[in-house]
Amino acid sequence: MSRDTLLGRARGLWEDLASVPVSFASAGGVIVVVSSESGICPPGWVGVVSLGEAAIVTAPSEGAAVMVRDALGMLSAEAVTDADAVREVLPVARVLGPATLAYASADGFRPAVASSVTVEQLPGEHPDLRDLEKSAGEEDAGEAGLWEITSPAFVVRENGQVVAAAGYRCWPSRTAHISVLTAPGWRERGLARVTGSATTAHALAAGLLPQWRARVPASRRVAAALGFRELGVQLSIELA
Repeated sequence: MSRDTLLGRARGLWEDLASVPVSFASAGGVIVVVSSESGICPPGWVGVVSLGEAAIVTAPSEGAAVMVRDALGMLSAEAVTDADAVREVLPVARVLGPATLAYASADGFRPAVASSVTVEQLPGEHPDLRDLEKSAGEEDAGEAGLWEITSPAFVVRENGQVVAAAGYRCWPSRTAHISVLTAPGWRERGLARVTGSATTAHALAAGLLPQWRARVPASRRVAAALGFRELGVQLSIELA
């Protein structure tokens, strides 16, 4: 799949999540719309997504939209997802992100070879996954969002305990939003790549678009190793 085709599918997803009619500008730039029901960000926040040379922004009210439109109009589509740049032009209370958005196609996917580990499949609600989340800690488990998956979970065990798991949640526009979590002490051993690979393969076989959202460099490296292409960035802003 060409980059333009992949980009078009990714843009279609985030246009749907905006919950109001909006499109990424073909000529680039930033478009701000009012959407109190936006799925791009938490309720009441400002949501920003840049993909390619264009960005869309949802604001919770007309007043917020005017403020955001005036402020972000001074920034490029790339800069509107830079938390430091945004803080210079807007009164910011909190931010979530930025998170890199990466996508995989069937012809670009590079599956991992699990020669030394066995990948097992579990139901997404299996209690062993909740034990993994407890061992990983609230922050890492919250970032992964493994409890939200609608697919099977693909896991690796050690001494009977699940030490790594991945799965995906079905999002709009036939998108598979991937979640990956590895227990502390078992990281940097390729387990995220192995479980993430099994999850990506399952999503592609179902005709879905795999999406990998990452904030930390280690997660971005895993996605890149599997053939995901980084196409954009997401940022959520709570105005002061």
